[in-house]
Amino acid sequence: MPEEQGVLYICATPIGNLEDVTIRLLKTLRQADLIACEDTRHTLKLLNRYKIKRPLTSYHQHSKLEKVDYIIGQLQEGKKVALVSDAGMPGISDPGSVLVARAIACGIKLEVIPGPSAVISALALSGMDTTSFTFVGFLPSRRSERQKSIRAIAQEPRTIVLYEAPHRLLDTLNDLAEILGEERPIAVMREMTKLHESVARDTVGRLIQHYQQDKPRGEITLVIAPYLPPSPSEVSLEQVMQEVDELIQQGLEKKEAFKLKAREYKIAKSTIYKRYFDKIRQ
Repeated sequence: MPEEQGVLYICATPIGNLEDVTIRLLKTLRQADLIACEDTRHTLKLLNRYKIKRPLTSYHQHSKLEKVDYIIGQLQEGKKVALVSDAGMPGISDPGSVLVARAIACGIKLEVIPGPSAVISALALSGMDTTSFTFVGFLPSRRSERQKSIRAIAQEPRTIVLYEAPHRLLDTLNDLAEILGEERPIAVMREMTKLHESVARDTVGRLIQHYQQDKPRGEITLVIAPYLPPSPSEVSLEQVMQEVDELIQQGLEKKEAFKLKAREYKIAKSTIYKRYFDKIRQ
Protein backbone atom coordinates (compact mmCIF):
# COMPACT_ATOMS: atom_id res chain seq x y z
CA MET A 1 0.00 0.00 0.00
CA PRO A 2 1.36 3.48 -0.84
CA GLU A 3 2.58 5.61 2.02
CA GLU A 4 0.02 8.28 1.11
CA GLN A 5 -3.69 7.71 0.67
CA GLY A 6 -5.53 8.90 -2.39
CA VAL A 7 -7.71 11.97 -2.73
CA LEU A 8 -11.48 12.24 -3.01
CA TYR A 9 -12.35 15.14 -5.32
CA ILE A 10 -15.87 16.51 -4.78
CA CYS A 11 -16.66 17.81 -8.27
CA ALA A 12 -19.47 20.19 -9.22
CA THR A 13 -20.77 19.46 -12.72
CA PRO A 14 -23.10 21.44 -15.04
CA ILE A 15 -26.72 21.68 -13.97
CA GLY A 16 -27.80 21.72 -17.62
CA ASN A 17 -25.54 23.46 -20.10
CA LEU A 18 -22.47 21.28 -20.68
CA GLU A 19 -20.36 24.38 -21.35
CA ASP A 20 -20.65 25.37 -17.69
CA VAL A 21 -17.43 23.60 -16.74
CA THR A 22 -14.19 24.89 -15.30
CA ILE A 23 -10.67 24.16 -16.51
CA ARG A 24 -9.95 22.68 -13.09
CA LEU A 25 -12.89 20.26 -13.35
CA LEU A 26 -11.75 18.97 -16.73
CA LYS A 27 -8.19 18.59 -15.46
CA THR A 28 -9.41 16.69 -12.39
CA LEU A 29 -11.60 14.31 -14.40
CA ARG A 30 -8.78 13.59 -16.84
CA GLN A 31 -6.39 12.72 -13.99
CA ALA A 32 -8.83 10.66 -11.92
CA ASP A 33 -8.17 6.96 -11.50
CA LEU A 34 -11.89 6.44 -10.95
CA ILE A 35 -15.03 8.55 -11.37
CA ALA A 36 -17.89 7.74 -8.99
CA CYS A 37 -21.09 8.98 -10.59
CA GLU A 38 -24.81 9.01 -9.90
CA ASP A 39 -25.70 7.73 -13.38
CA THR A 40 -22.90 6.49 -15.65
CA ARG A 41 -24.97 7.23 -18.77
CA HIS A 42 -25.48 10.83 -17.71
CA THR A 43 -21.83 11.38 -16.80
CA LEU A 44 -20.71 9.86 -20.11
CA LYS A 45 -22.45 12.71 -21.94
CA LEU A 46 -20.16 15.18 -20.16
CA LEU A 47 -17.05 13.04 -20.59
CA ASN A 48 -17.71 12.43 -24.29
CA ARG A 49 -18.30 16.14 -24.86
CA TYR A 50 -14.73 16.81 -23.67
CA LYS A 51 -13.16 13.58 -24.98
CA ILE A 52 -12.38 12.19 -21.52
CA LYS A 53 -12.06 8.44 -21.02
CA ARG A 54 -11.68 7.27 -17.43
CA PRO A 55 -13.02 4.27 -15.46
CA LEU A 56 -16.51 4.83 -14.02
CA THR A 57 -18.40 3.29 -11.13
CA SER A 58 -22.01 4.01 -10.19
CA TYR A 59 -22.74 5.54 -6.80
CA HIS A 60 -26.29 6.71 -6.06
CA GLN A 61 -29.00 6.73 -3.38
CA HIS A 62 -29.70 3.02 -3.88
CA SER A 63 -26.06 1.94 -3.66
CA LYS A 64 -25.32 -0.51 -0.88
CA LEU A 65 -22.67 0.01 1.77
CA GLU A 66 -20.43 -2.41 -0.14
CA LYS A 67 -20.05 0.25 -2.84
CA VAL A 68 -18.95 2.80 -0.24
CA ASP A 69 -16.44 0.24 1.04
CA TYR A 70 -15.18 -0.32 -2.50
CA ILE A 71 -14.60 3.40 -3.16
CA ILE A 72 -12.96 3.91 0.23
CA GLY A 73 -10.75 0.92 -0.53
CA GLN A 74 -9.65 2.51 -3.79
CA LEU A 75 -8.78 5.73 -1.95
CA GLN A 76 -6.84 3.83 0.70
CA GLU A 77 -4.81 2.22 -2.09
CA GLY A 78 -3.72 5.67 -3.21
CA LYS A 79 -6.21 6.19 -6.04
CA LYS A 80 -7.62 9.57 -7.05
CA VAL A 81 -11.40 9.37 -7.09
CA ALA A 82 -13.65 12.07 -8.58
CA LEU A 83 -17.15 12.14 -7.07
CA VAL A 84 -19.80 13.65 -9.35
CA SER A 85 -23.59 13.85 -9.33
CA ASP A 86 -25.87 14.20 -12.34
CA ALA A 87 -25.97 17.96 -11.79
CA GLY A 88 -24.39 20.45 -9.43
CA MET A 89 -22.40 19.77 -6.28
CA PRO A 90 -22.30 16.21 -4.87
CA GLY A 91 -23.39 15.93 -1.25
CA ILE A 92 -25.94 18.75 -1.39
CA SER A 93 -29.33 17.03 -1.04
CA ASP A 94 -27.45 14.11 -2.58
CA PRO A 95 -26.18 10.66 -1.47
CA GLY A 96 -22.59 11.83 -1.95
CA SER A 97 -22.74 13.15 1.60
CA VAL A 98 -22.53 9.58 2.92
CA LEU A 99 -19.32 8.88 1.02
CA VAL A 100 -17.81 12.23 2.05
CA ALA A 101 -18.55 11.58 5.73
CA ARG A 102 -17.02 8.10 5.50
CA ALA A 103 -13.90 9.46 3.80
CA ILE A 104 -13.47 12.05 6.55
CA ALA A 105 -13.86 9.35 9.22
CA CYS A 106 -11.14 7.32 7.48
CA GLY A 107 -8.76 10.28 7.37
CA ILE A 108 -8.79 10.54 3.58
CA LYS A 109 -7.86 13.83 1.96
CA LEU A 110 -10.70 15.73 0.29
CA GLU A 111 -10.63 18.52 -2.27
CA VAL A 112 -13.65 20.39 -3.58
CA ILE A 113 -13.86 21.46 -7.22
CA PRO A 114 -16.41 24.33 -7.16
CA GLY A 115 -18.82 24.98 -9.97
CA PRO A 116 -22.48 25.33 -10.94
CA SER A 117 -25.15 25.31 -8.21
CA ALA A 118 -28.91 25.24 -8.75
CA VAL A 119 -29.47 26.85 -5.34
CA ILE A 120 -27.21 29.85 -5.95
CA SER A 121 -28.35 30.24 -9.57
CA ALA A 122 -32.00 30.24 -8.50
CA LEU A 123 -31.39 32.83 -5.79
CA ALA A 124 -29.65 35.11 -8.27
CA LEU A 125 -32.52 34.76 -10.77
CA SER A 126 -35.30 35.17 -8.20
CA GLY A 127 -34.74 38.84 -7.44
CA MET A 128 -35.50 38.16 -3.77
CA ASP A 129 -33.48 39.00 -0.68
CA THR A 130 -30.23 37.01 -0.76
CA THR A 131 -28.73 38.39 2.45
CA SER A 132 -29.48 35.06 4.08
CA PHE A 133 -31.46 32.01 3.03
CA THR A 134 -32.39 28.48 4.05
CA PHE A 135 -32.18 25.48 1.73
CA VAL A 136 -34.77 22.75 2.23
CA GLY A 137 -33.89 20.32 -0.58
CA PHE A 138 -36.77 18.10 -1.75
CA LEU A 139 -40.00 18.12 0.26
CA PRO A 140 -41.49 14.70 1.14
CA SER A 141 -43.69 13.20 -1.57
CA ARG A 142 -46.40 12.10 0.90
CA ARG A 143 -48.85 14.95 1.41
CA SER A 144 -49.08 14.76 5.22
CA GLU A 145 -45.29 14.79 5.56
CA ARG A 146 -44.93 17.53 2.96
CA GLN A 147 -47.43 19.75 4.80
CA LYS A 148 -45.60 19.11 8.08
CA SER A 149 -42.34 20.26 6.45
CA ILE A 150 -44.02 23.38 5.06
CA ARG A 151 -45.47 24.26 8.48
CA ALA A 152 -41.95 24.07 9.89
CA ILE A 153 -40.83 26.86 7.52
CA ALA A 154 -44.07 28.85 7.48
CA GLN A 155 -42.58 31.64 9.60
CA GLU A 156 -39.01 31.36 8.32
CA PRO A 157 -37.55 34.91 8.31
CA ARG A 158 -35.09 34.06 5.52
CA THR A 159 -35.62 33.40 1.82
CA ILE A 160 -36.40 29.70 1.24
CA VAL A 161 -35.01 27.55 -1.59
CA LEU A 162 -36.24 24.06 -2.39
CA TYR A 163 -36.30 21.52 -5.21
CA GLU A 164 -39.40 19.88 -6.67
CA ALA A 165 -40.24 17.33 -9.34
CA PRO A 166 -42.48 18.64 -12.17
CA HIS A 167 -45.26 16.10 -11.54
CA ARG A 168 -45.52 17.28 -7.89
CA LEU A 169 -45.24 21.03 -8.49
CA LEU A 170 -48.99 21.78 -8.41
CA ASP A 171 -49.52 19.67 -5.30
CA THR A 172 -46.71 21.53 -3.56
CA LEU A 173 -47.99 24.94 -4.68
CA ASN A 174 -51.46 24.08 -3.35
CA ASP A 175 -49.98 23.06 0.01
CA LEU A 176 -47.93 26.28 0.09
CA ALA A 177 -51.07 28.29 -0.61
CA GLU A 178 -52.95 26.54 2.19
CA ILE A 179 -50.21 26.99 4.78
CA LEU A 180 -48.25 30.10 3.70
CA GLY A 181 -51.12 31.90 1.99
CA GLU A 182 -51.89 32.53 -1.67
CA GLU A 183 -50.24 35.97 -1.57
CA ARG A 184 -46.75 34.76 -0.60
CA PRO A 185 -44.31 35.81 -3.38
CA ILE A 186 -42.52 32.92 -5.08
CA ALA A 187 -40.28 32.30 -8.07
CA VAL A 188 -40.34 29.03 -10.00
CA MET A 189 -37.21 28.27 -12.04
CA ARG A 190 -37.43 25.55 -14.65
CA GLU A 191 -34.63 23.96 -16.68
CA MET A 192 -31.98 26.45 -15.55
CA THR A 193 -29.09 26.95 -18.02
CA LYS A 194 -30.85 24.72 -20.58
CA LEU A 195 -32.43 25.66 -23.91
CA HIS A 196 -35.94 26.00 -22.48
CA GLU A 197 -35.02 27.80 -19.24
CA SER A 198 -37.92 29.75 -17.75
CA VAL A 199 -38.54 31.81 -14.64
CA ALA A 200 -42.02 32.61 -13.30
CA ARG A 201 -42.19 35.24 -10.54
CA ASP A 202 -45.55 35.89 -8.91
CA THR A 203 -47.67 34.96 -5.90
CA VAL A 204 -48.33 31.33 -5.01
CA GLY A 205 -52.00 31.67 -5.90
CA ARG A 206 -51.42 33.11 -9.36
CA LEU A 207 -48.74 30.55 -10.20
CA ILE A 208 -51.18 27.77 -9.32
CA GLN A 209 -53.49 29.17 -12.01
CA HIS A 210 -50.56 29.47 -14.42
CA TYR A 211 -49.38 25.88 -14.04
CA GLN A 212 -52.91 24.50 -14.20
CA GLN A 213 -52.90 25.76 -17.80
CA ASP A 214 -49.21 25.18 -18.60
CA LYS A 215 -48.09 21.80 -17.24
CA PRO A 216 -44.49 22.08 -15.95
CA ARG A 217 -41.65 19.93 -17.25
CA GLY A 218 -37.98 19.50 -16.38
CA GLU A 219 -35.93 20.22 -13.27
CA ILE A 220 -37.57 22.77 -10.94
CA THR A 221 -36.23 25.00 -8.17
CA LEU A 222 -38.51 27.17 -6.01
CA VAL A 223 -37.50 30.37 -4.22
CA ILE A 224 -40.02 31.54 -1.62
CA ALA A 225 -40.09 34.99 -0.05
CA PRO A 226 -39.44 35.10 3.72
CA TYR A 227 -42.24 35.42 6.23
CA LEU A 228 -43.08 39.01 7.13
CA PRO A 229 -45.07 39.24 10.37
CA PRO A 230 -47.85 41.81 10.53
CA SER A 231 -47.16 44.88 12.60
CA PRO A 232 -48.57 44.84 16.16
CA SER A 233 -51.27 47.30 15.13
CA GLU A 234 -52.51 44.88 12.45
CA VAL A 235 -52.96 41.84 14.64
CA SER A 236 -55.53 41.12 17.32
CA LEU A 237 -54.82 39.31 20.58
CA GLU A 238 -57.25 36.61 19.48
CA GLN A 239 -55.19 35.97 16.36
CA VAL A 240 -52.03 35.79 18.46
CA MET A 241 -53.67 33.26 20.77
CA GLN A 242 -54.82 31.18 17.82
CA GLU A 243 -51.22 31.03 16.60
CA VAL A 244 -50.05 30.11 20.11
CA ASP A 245 -52.55 27.23 20.17
CA GLU A 246 -51.30 26.03 16.77
CA LEU A 247 -47.70 25.98 17.99
CA ILE A 248 -48.65 24.03 21.11
CA GLN A 249 -50.64 21.52 19.02
CA GLN A 250 -47.52 21.06 16.86
CA GLY A 251 -45.61 20.00 19.98
CA LEU A 252 -43.95 23.23 21.14
CA GLU A 253 -43.89 23.76 24.91
CA LYS A 254 -46.25 26.43 26.23
CA LYS A 255 -43.49 28.68 27.59
CA GLU A 256 -41.63 28.56 24.28
CA ALA A 257 -44.81 29.33 22.32
CA PHE A 258 -45.56 32.32 24.59
CA LYS A 259 -42.00 33.61 24.25
CA LEU A 260 -41.96 33.18 20.46
CA LYS A 261 -45.20 35.08 19.86
CA ALA A 262 -44.39 37.78 22.40
CA ARG A 263 -41.11 38.48 20.60
CA GLU A 264 -42.70 38.25 17.15
CA TYR A 265 -45.51 40.73 17.87
CA LYS A 266 -43.60 42.84 20.42
CA ILE A 267 -46.15 42.35 23.19
CA ALA A 268 -45.61 41.36 26.82
CA LYS A 269 -45.30 37.64 27.44
CA SER A 270 -47.40 38.11 30.57
CA THR A 271 -50.29 39.32 28.37
CA ILE A 272 -50.24 36.11 26.36
CA TYR A 273 -49.78 34.02 29.51
CA LYS A 274 -52.77 35.64 31.25
CA ARG A 275 -55.03 35.38 28.19
CA TYR A 276 -54.12 31.71 27.64
CA PHE A 277 -54.97 30.63 31.18
CA ASP A 278 -58.06 32.84 31.32
CA LYS A 279 -59.38 30.87 28.32
CA ILE A 280 -58.65 27.55 30.05
CA ARG A 281 -60.55 28.61 33.19
CA GLN A 282 -63.59 29.75 31.24
